[in-house]
Parts: sequence; structure tokens; C-alpha cells
Amino acid sequence: MSVALYMDEQVPKAITIELRHRGVDVLSIQEDNRCGISDPQVLDRATELRRVLFSRDRDFLIEADRRQAEGINFAGVIYAHQQRVSLGDCIRDLELMGKAGNPEEFINQVQYLPL
Repeated sequence: MSVALYMDEQVPKAITIELRHRGVDVLSIQEDNRCGISDPQVLDRATELRRVLFSRDRDFLIEADRRQAEGINFAGVIYAHQQRVSLGDCIRDLELMGKAGNPEEFINQVQYLPL
């Protein structure tokens, strides 16, 4: 089973495009017509769609931590630091996670890139 990804608004389009070329199921927040919604709403939407959220925004780490502490379920977050993780590393690791991962492994979890 593969992992479907939901790309945060600030994720460079090049990551989304390259992942699609590699056969990964990716949906951006822009394509979902949800630009400008709050971080909790973004995570709610990803969960509703059963997609793991990918972001380079530290605010999602805070939101995920809050949900873990309060027992609020979410589909999962994959985080890569904007300055420390290259686009190439993001693409490589997200492809691996998308193709070889199991969605249940990500539920209520935060995964950090690079792997």
C-alpha cells in the first residue's frame, strides 16, 4: 500500500512535480483550493483526505505536538527543515516513503527528513 501526500502551501512546486513524475500520489493545497487556511485546518484537511502532510513549516511540528498531547488524531506529518534539507533529498525520501510506506505507520506521528 502506498502513502498519499498532501503538500503544504509553502512546499516548492518542483517537489510536487518531480514526485508525480516518479509515480507518487501527491495533492497540493493549491490544487485542493485551500490556500490561506490555518495550520489546524490544513492538518484537518489532510486527515480528512487520508493523506500525510508534508511541510517545511515548523508551525506544523507545534500543531502535531499539541494534537499528540491532547489525543487528537491526525494522518501524520513529514517535516523537512527549509535550509538544512535539499529539494533533492526531499524528493528522494518522499518517493521512498510514498512508495514503500504504509499509511498506518504515519498516523499521529511526525517523521523528519532526511531519513
